Amino acid sequence: MAGRGGGRRGRGRGRGRAARSPSPATPSASSPEMDVEGPVLFEFVLVLKGDPHGIQRLPDPFAVYVAGDDRPGTLHLREASSGFYRWIVDMIYDGRGKMYLHIGWEKFARHHRLEAGFILLFTYYGDRDLSVKVFDETRCRRDNHDNHGDSTDEEDD
Repeated sequence: MAGRGGGRRGRGRGRGRAARSPSPATPSASSPEMDVEGPVLFEFVLVLKGDPHGIQRLPDPFAVYVAGDDRPGTLHLREASSGFYRWIVDMIYDGRGKMYLHIGWEKFARHHRLEAGFILLFTYYGDRDLSVKVFDETRCRRDNHDNHGDSTDEEDD
């Protein structure tokens, strides 16, 4: 049992995270633990198709990697390079073991004004924590720190 993770892949990596709040979008104080990202354990890309606010299936290899013997009930999403906001997103699984982002995802998607065709780069650092980079229809990264307020000239959905 000693060591990092007790032999389970993707769990218990000892990142020293602070306790999590049950709030879907949790402002947290910027701290060294949140600002310094550990080694990348897994990365994947999602291209949003259909309703970007609906449930989203995660790639099977990631589901296998993070699940191990114990399927996580939640994942914690945060904006890449920002420790200020985190979204706790419930996971659901179908009868074939496919993994989906569910409750909490819609708030994340609306907050970032996600649209069909956007590309999301997810980086997994362990302990159910994922950072997300958002690329819009121009294939350029959106700077979500400045763009998710209501002061925009673009039309809302």
